[in-house]
Amino acid sequence: MAIKTYREALNEVMHSEMERDSNVFVCGEDISGGAGGTSGEREASGGIFGVTAGLLPRFGEDRVIDTPISENTIVGMAVGASLAGKRGVAEIMFADFVTLALDQMMNQAAKFRYMSGGKAKCPVVIRVPYGAGMNMGAQHSQTMYNIVTSVPGLKCVMPTSPADAKGLLTAAIRDDDPVVFFEHKAMYGSKGEVPDGEYIIPFGQAAVLNEGDDVSIIAMGRMVLFAKESIKKLKAEGINCDLIDLRTTSPLDENAILDSVEKTGRVVIVDESTPRCSLASDIAGFIVSHGFSSLKAPVQQVTSPHAPVPFARELERAYVPSPENISTAVRRVMNYK
Repeated sequence: MAIKTYREALNEVMHSEMERDSNVFVCGEDISGGAGGTSGEREASGGIFGVTAGLLPRFGEDRVIDTPISENTIVGMAVGASLAGKRGVAEIMFADFVTLALDQMMNQAAKFRYMSGGKAKCPVVIRVPYGAGMNMGAQHSQTMYNIVTSVPGLKCVMPTSPADAKGLLTAAIRDDDPVVFFEHKAMYGSKGEVPDGEYIIPFGQAAVLNEGDDVSIIAMGRMVLFAKESIKKLKAEGINCDLIDLRTTSPLDENAILDSVEKTGRVVIVDESTPRCSLASDIAGFIVSHGFSSLKAPVQQVTSPHAPVPFARELERAYVPSPENISTAVRRVMNYK
């Protein structure tokens, strides 16, 4: 297996899936660099995060479509084309701006299969860079995956590693239902082993990244990396944790969650979202409803505070859940009497 970045793994999938299926196309703001300076030529830079680099010269403007700054247009075009037999991969530059396309996502794409009695399919992928940690301010740093997860008919995917990015994006592009694919901005440069050749990870299968009998840590996205750091320090204290990386939040691997809770009886859920109506609160409610008899301590939730994301670097660092916050929560459930 080769070592690749998260960004490279995503780019590789789009290249291979566009090669494999001529119906796959990509669209979004500046995904091919826009018009370059005064020459009028495209830069093919791959957008502000470089994820779609190289697609334009390989597949041309008919399949790599730079769009106006209009998220409802981007998603509406991709959804409509996907209804007509294409497979659109639409990029929203920042997850915060899915709010501008919620009608196309929630009221249209998510409901076509249901309202047609299964006769219509909408195989569209909406890629959204999300999250804090890049000093981009309150309007460019939100998570939004809790909102998407709450919508019946939308699948919500959150890869943590480059390998998962490859396996889950391949599955997303080949899926016949609308998928919202969340990529954390702070992880684009992270590196890891990526399987060679075709690699697909089915939705609804969480990954158990660490095994322990004391506490179950349930995390998603970048928070999985922070949980790993916490687990290393806790092990030196004699505390051994299960680590569940959800990978997809809709569908949710409920069995993996309950199996871990039954084993440890203590739970810490780590979620970058703000606490009210978050994934952490939803999963905590699920555990209390379905696994209460296994619990030895109240479920702990580690989230960002109920406030906009700060711009100042020091405040943003304090805002996002940290490995130290996770360790504190784990010790709290371990010491509960």
